[in-house]
Order: sequence, then structure tokens, then C-alpha cells
Amino acid sequence: MVQQGALRQGQDHGAAATWGEFLDAIRKLKAAGVTPIALAGSESWTAHFYWAYLAIRIAGVDGLAAAAADGSFDQPDFVAAGARFKELIDLDPFQKGFLGAKYSATDGQSAIMGNGQAAIELMGQWAPTTEAAYSTTKKGIGDKLSFFPFPSVDGGKGSVEDAFGGGNGFALGKDAPPQATEFIKFLLTADSQRKGASSDSILPVTQGAEDALKDANLKSVHAAIVKAPKFQLYLDQAYPPAVGTQVNDSVAELVAKKATPEKVAQDIAKVAKNQ
Repeated sequence: MVQQGALRQGQDHGAAATWGEFLDAIRKLKAAGVTPIALAGSESWTAHFYWAYLAIRIAGVDGLAAAAADGSFDQPDFVAAGARFKELIDLDPFQKGFLGAKYSATDGQSAIMGNGQAAIELMGQWAPTTEAAYSTTKKGIGDKLSFFPFPSVDGGKGSVEDAFGGGNGFALGKDAPPQATEFIKFLLTADSQRKGASSDSILPVTQGAEDALKDANLKSVHAAIVKAPKFQLYLDQAYPPAVGTQVNDSVAELVAKKATPEKVAQDIAKVAKNQ
């Protein structure tokens, strides 16, 4: 299963193609009395999506790979990612009390979105079902939910079509019986993948099985992944644990207005260069 980090919002709020347009949309939402973004501030993995996606747009997936190889997360592109994120943070776009909010809770990020109390969240393909599960009605906001790709950044090296997300897989021991291999092959057949896709519980990885997807947003996410020229794994999964943890912790400090973009980049680089 592949998971695509994605901005989601009510259809009546439109979408944004560039970071500047996105910030303008946030300002308009605030002016209209709408909470722009739901965020589980007590769980740092949720905020790292923003910094990571901005790094992808500005430095590019190749730039992230180069920094991961030599630890050079203190270079200008990553400072710029923090600076762009700070532009959003300085608009105070998140719900009241977001720093103490959890993701999966009746008063957390998913519930706020599921109850229609915020316009946007940046989350993976599991968001619609989680929003519904934690909403008051247990149904979420239904067809008012839509999807748009993370905005581009002017002058950035990355493509707006580059994707960010996670990936799962199977591992077999060298002494595993042949039946184990056959079982994994069975799980990856188009028919097996269709069963998962038909319940909207997975994004199928076998070509052709996507025809079983029912949810419009999951169809959009799947289409975005298929055409993505490059794909970046979640940073807290792609990097050694110490580096991934530092990314999350440093970005959380930026969100809490306790660190500068420069310090975020320097602290991540310090840990990465010692791996």
C-alpha cells in the first residue's frame, strides 16, 4: 500500500497551485471566520509533512537524497523550506489549542476535519475514514471533502507532481517455505488488491486493480501517485531513527515558534552528519 501525503479541504474553499496562492487562501479563510487548518500539534509527525513537502518543492527529491547522503541539511534550500513554512505559521492558521491536540481523538485533528470545523488538513490517504471515525456523526463531511496536490514553490527545483508518502512491504526470511512466497504473490494479484481497494482500505499497488476504488479522493490520490515523476518516503521513515526524530522535533519547535528556520536546518544537519 502506498500512502500519499495530501492537502484536503471542503470543496467550497477551492485549491491553490502555488505557495503564494495557498497563503492568500489562508488569509481569506481567516477573514471569513473559518479555521484554515487542523493540526495535531502534540504529535510532531503531522507537522513534519509541511516542512518535508516544502523541502521537496524547493530542493527537489534529488536534493533531499544528496543531503541524506552527506548530512547537509543546513544548506540554503532547507533553510528556505523552514522560512516558507514560517510564513504559514505566522498567519496563525491552526485551530485553538492545536499544540495540545492529538491526531486520532474526538477533539483532535481528524475530528475537527470530520466535523467540518476546519477547511484543510495535510494528511495521507487514510484521512477520509479516520475523519469519519472520529466525527460526531461517524460519517465525516462526505462529498464536501476534496483533494489537491501540495502547492509548488516559485523557483523550486522540485516538480509539483513529485509525491511524498509512505510504503509498506513484505519481508521473508531466507528459510521461509515456498508457500510463504506464493501467499505474498497471491496478496498482490489484481483480484486480491481489488478486494482491499473496493473497501477503500488500501490504495492498490497492482496495475489494473485501481478500477475497484470507489472514493473520489482516493482515486485522485492514486492518479497523482501514478503520474508522479519522483517519490519521497516520509522523512521520519526514510532516514535513520535519530535523524527522523530530529526532523520531527525541530519542525515541532518551529511550529511552536520556539526555533528559527536556520536553527531547524542546523539541528537536523548536526544529527545527520554524525550518523
